[in-house]
Amino acid sequence: MIKALIIDDEENARGNLQVLLQDYCEEVSVVAMLDNVTDGLKAAKKHKPDLVFLDIEMNGETGFDLLSRIEEIDFDVVFTTAHSDYALKAFKFNASDYLLKPIDINDLIKAVAKTSKRLGIQLSRNKMEQIINRAQQPNEVFNKIGLPTIDGLIFVERDHIIRCESADNYTTFYLHDGSKIMVSKTIKHFEEMLSEYNFFRVHQSHLINLRHLKQYHKGEGGYAIMSDDSSVIISRRKKEAFLSGLSAA
Repeated sequence: MIKALIIDDEENARGNLQVLLQDYCEEVSVVAMLDNVTDGLKAAKKHKPDLVFLDIEMNGETGFDLLSRIEEIDFDVVFTTAHSDYALKAFKFNASDYLLKPIDINDLIKAVAKTSKRLGIQLSRNKMEQIINRAQQPNEVFNKIGLPTIDGLIFVERDHIIRCESADNYTTFYLHDGSKIMVSKTIKHFEEMLSEYNFFRVHQSHLINLRHLKQYHKGEGGYAIMSDDSSVIISRRKKEAFLSGLSAA
């Protein structure tokens, strides 16, 4: 396990980070949470952590003050802050990473992975699958789902998904910024996951986010125009349920 400290003067920030670590970084054990530099120094001496999540501005002092009082920093430091202008100074202190609040889950996982690699910690295949499966579930607090790709998990907000299109056992996600993500899971998998969040399977190959529906054109089945101006055919057998879904959305 990775022993970690969270040092931040905002109670909500400490709590949110602890929840993220519990849910997505099971290799991390938070041994203490502190709200000031003095107590942070005492905790670092007592617990000898592998990783410290450190806020920058805290009650008139800074995370840099804490680090400058430690003779030999033998742990990784991940700065967590709402301020982007301290990044250069942070890396002069050999920071492992610099995360801006609100913390992105994907960035947090990558930051923790650096410490895991340094310590030679490897998760079992079963444990990794558990983390991936949980990350893929929609989460009301963070409004994100994790999409498994070759390089790892990519976390996207549900509301940023315009539509999904399937081809064999692959599903391509079309996002509001024009980007696409292909994952090796069937569209049925994501239909079951997203249907309660205003997503509707309008065709064997298409799942759309009704929040991004711009127009509906009548016809034998009809077709939908999405917010990115893409057209999606609506199958005849889905038409009635689709129109009912629009009324309920």
